[in-house]
Amino acid sequence: MAERSTGEYTEAHRRWWGPAGWLWLWLLAVSPALGQAARDTPPRATLLPPAALVPLVGPLQLGFEVAGPSPAKHSEFPEIEGFRKEKVVSTTTTRLLPSGKRQVQLAVLQRYFPYAEGDYVVPAFDLTVNGQLLHSPAAQVHVGIELGADGRPPAAVGSLDQLLGKPKPKNFYEPPDHAFLALEADQAAVYVGQGVRVRLSLYLPPANQAVLNFTDFTNQLTALRQQLRQPTTWQTTPPVPPTLPDTVRRPGQPLLLRFGLVDYTYYPLTPQALSFPTLALTLAKAKLLKNPQPGEDERLTFYKTYQAQPLQVAVRPLPGRGGTTAVGELALRENLSLLHPHTNEAFTYLFAIEGSGNPEAVAPSAPAPPPGLDVYGPEVRQETLGPDQWRKSFRYRLVARQPGPLALRGLVRLPFFNPATARYDTLRPSLRLVVRGAAATPDATPADDAFYGPALARADAELQPLGVYQQVRRYAGWVLAGLLTVAVVGAWRAGRNG
Repeated sequence: MAERSTGEYTEAHRRWWGPAGWLWLWLLAVSPALGQAARDTPPRATLLPPAALVPLVGPLQLGFEVAGPSPAKHSEFPEIEGFRKEKVVSTTTTRLLPSGKRQVQLAVLQRYFPYAEGDYVVPAFDLTVNGQLLHSPAAQVHVGIELGADGRPPAAVGSLDQLLGKPKPKNFYEPPDHAFLALEADQAAVYVGQGVRVRLSLYLPPANQAVLNFTDFTNQLTALRQQLRQPTTWQTTPPVPPTLPDTVRRPGQPLLLRFGLVDYTYYPLTPQALSFPTLALTLAKAKLLKNPQPGEDERLTFYKTYQAQPLQVAVRPLPGRGGTTAVGELALRENLSLLHPHTNEAFTYLFAIEGSGNPEAVAPSAPAPPPGLDVYGPEVRQETLGPDQWRKSFRYRLVARQPGPLALRGLVRLPFFNPATARYDTLRPSLRLVVRGAAATPDATPADDAFYGPALARADAELQPLGVYQQVRRYAGWVLAGLLTVAVVGAWRAGRNG
C-alpha cells in the first residue's frame, strides 16, 4: 500500500508539473515587475472646472484632483482679470469603499477673490501636473450675491456691503510700464542667399517688472512663430535660445531689459522681399491702490496687448551668373598632416571654410587630383565659432604615387559671392609639398594573373538571389524548431510511461 501511495503521489506530481506548473512559475516571476511598474506610474490628474456663480466674498477656485496622498508637482495657475490671486490650498480626502478599502484623494486648489460684481472670463490655460499636461478651456464666471432658498440675498451679505462698501476698481490706477514690443532686422536689404537675422523682443525698464507678467505664453509664442515663417527662405534658429533677459541701452534712453521671444535667421532663396506682419503679445498687468494703507498690497489684474510694427526686408538678386553659388564672407584655412610624405604613404589635407552665411550651401567642387595622386573623402565636420560665425571642414586623405614637388592648387575649389564687396571670388588650396621616395610600382591588374582568365571562364554566370543567406538561416531555424518539438514530445511521453 505504501508503494502504491508513493506511486500515486509521483504520478500526480508529474501530472501537475506540466504546462500549468511552468505557467505558475512564470506568473510568480513576472508579478513583482508588473507591480513595480504599476507603483512607478504616477496617478492621473483631473482638472476641476470653475463654478459658474461666485459669491462676492469669493473665492473662485481652480484646481485638480489626483489619487494618493503624496504631494503633486504642478506649474503656475494663470492670472484672472478682476480677481486677486491668493495662496494654493491642498486638501486630502479619505473615502471608505464598500469593499472595505480606503481611497485617498488629493485636491489642490488655487483661490481667487473678486474685486467687484460682474461677468468675467477665465482664460484658457495649460497646467502640468506630475509631467501630465492638462488643458482647461475658457469659461464664463458671474460674480454676484448668492441668493438663498427663498430667492432673497442673505442678510449678512447685504449689511456688510452697506457697512464697508463694495470693492471699487476706481480706487486703483494703472502705473506706466514704458514697455514695448519690437521686431528688428540686422539689415534692411540682403542678396539672395545672404542671411538676415530677425528678432522679436520685449523691452521694458528693470523697475517695471513687478507690474507685468506673461500669460498663456506657450500658445502665444507658437502663434508668433507661425506668423514669422517665410516660405521663400531657408530658416535657421539659434542652437540654445536665451532663457534670461539681457540689458541694452539705446541712444537717449535709459537702461532696458530685453526679453528675446523669437530669433530667426533667414536665407532668401528668391528675390522676393521678406514681409512680416504686425505682431501682438498680451501680458497680464497689475493696477495698484491709489492710497494704500500700511500692510495693504492689493492689485487689480487686467490684460494689456503690445504690438510690434510690420517689417520689410528687401532682397536683391545676385549680379551676373547667380545660380547656386554660396553667399557670405568666407575665408580659407588649410593644413597638411605631412609636408614631406613618402610615396604610398597616406596623409591628410584639411580644407576648412570660416565665416558667415548659410553653411548648408557651402560645398567645394569634386576633387580633381593631378596625375600620381589618389584622393579619398572628404570627411565633413561643422562647428560654431560665435554668433553667426562657423567653421566647416573638409578632410581629404591623399596618397602620392610619384616623387617630387606637388601643388594642390587645382585639387578642389569653392566659388562664392561676397556681399560685403559685391564681387565673386574663389577659394583654392595654396599649399605645396615635396613627395620623397621612389616611384610606386603600379598595382597588379586581373589581366596580369595567368590563372585569372581560366578561372573566370569556369565560373558560374548564373545570378544568385541576394537573400540566400537569410533563406538558409530561416530553413535552419525551422529544422531546429522541429527537432526541439520532437525532443519535448519524446521526453513527455517517456515521463508518462515511466
